[in-house]
Amino acid sequence: MPDRSEDAFRRHHAQLFRYIRRRTPDDFEAEDVTQSVFLDAAQRLGDFKPGASPVLAWLYTVAQRRLADRARRLAHQHASLRELEQMRFAPAEPVYGTEVAAALREAIAALPETQRTVVVMKLLRGLSFAEVADRVGTSEAACKMRFARGLEALRDRLGDLL
Repeated sequence: MPDRSEDAFRRHHAQLFRYIRRRTPDDFEAEDVTQSVFLDAAQRLGDFKPGASPVLAWLYTVAQRRLADRARRLAHQHASLRELEQMRFAPAEPVYGTEVAAALREAIAALPETQRTVVVMKLLRGLSFAEVADRVGTSEAACKMRFARGLEALRDRLGDLL
């Protein structure tokens, strides 16, 4: 008596492979899924009752299950990768803490008014020197000088505190 699983493989492999290939990204993946379908079918051949449904229909059912398993596995892998990416790009906990923030606030408050205004507008609000000069009512060159002197004073003061 010929082996039924080998006979089914020979008769239905190409057809099943084409079905799976349309649902997978490449030939290699399709071949892996096709092999798992025939492996499952061979293992469950004892449960198969001829006449209940055609062999090809049964193989398609097994193929749908293997494709669903593959989709679940890929979804789980993508979710894991997303979690890793989120962890990788998540903002780190502030290392400096409240003490440094307080020291920075104190150092900025200690600057002369003209320097403090330029430093805050430039660094914290992101204005250009032209915009700062327009708001302060002075030249860009004067704003650049106040900014440079203010940064130097901040470095000195923070260097002393930290």
